[in-house]
Amino acid sequence: MPKISIIIPCYYNELNIPVTSQELIENEKNFPEGTEFEYVMVDDGSKDKTFEALQLFKKAHPSKVKIIKLSGNFGSYNAMLAGMKYATGDCNVIIAADLQDPISLMPKMLAHWQNGIKLVMGNREDRDDPFFSKIFAKTFQYLMKKYALPNLPKGGFDYVLFDKKLKEEVLEMDEKNSNSLYLLIWLKYEYITIPYKRMERKIGKSRWTMKKKIKLFVDSFVAFSFAPIRIITVSGFVLGAVAIFYALFIVYNRLVGNIAVEGWTAMMLVFLFVSAFQMVAIGILGEYLWRTLDASRKRPNFVIDKVE
Repeated sequence: MPKISIIIPCYYNELNIPVTSQELIENEKNFPEGTEFEYVMVDDGSKDKTFEALQLFKKAHPSKVKIIKLSGNFGSYNAMLAGMKYATGDCNVIIAADLQDPISLMPKMLAHWQNGIKLVMGNREDRDDPFFSKIFAKTFQYLMKKYALPNLPKGGFDYVLFDKKLKEEVLEMDEKNSNSLYLLIWLKYEYITIPYKRMERKIGKSRWTMKKKIKLFVDSFVAFSFAPIRIITVSGFVLGAVAIFYALFIVYNRLVGNIAVEGWTAMMLVFLFVSAFQMVAIGILGEYLWRTLDASRKRPNFVIDKVE
């Protein structure tokens, strides 16, 4: 029978852990008899009592629970990579610790894997999130699917089961400032999606701030798409064509004796517009260059404090 590693990044989840761990254990009875379980709990630098809560979980189930404590907060996607590094299962599941994604889907996901599907995703059809969070999420997923990963399932995903072969390939890439989950999609293996409704968080307060969401969007877009650079190139050609036509217009008016378009305000508007475009273009190029520099340093994505 297979061994399944369930990887759970934890950040300020001291109130969630007792409830989540109990549901995980209760859910075991829904799997085929003989299935082995490994819970890889990653404390991503929490400053509350998350680590102590994880230790209680391990004390209750010492043979099943593995705790990875990072030296600080490296972000949930790097915490996922840390969990992958220490997971030993034949297949792996990544799920959040806050119970917004249904644990009950795991047996169905495992059944697809046993039928030969190496990647099974819980696909969010709807979510009980605030209005602006929904808009941001839908915009993010639309842009990623249109310009970066055409095979991304509509609605995106955070809840996934994948074969150990995919895990090893993602770890071997060792990419910096990327989206660990989307690397699974980039591998282009056949996948199956299982639709579900993402529930409202009932315990604790989410630390997934708008600042972190924007960083994830930038990291994901830059990591998987060259569309921003292409937009700069096309915009440059368009602005160049406009400048040529405007220059020809001025020359024509001079030749026929008409008064050319003049005016300080018009010149300043053009100057400010072009300057703004140049600054944005430099900023986009800087994002790509900085990531190249960061990758060349070969600093680790995370630092392990202890493993229990």
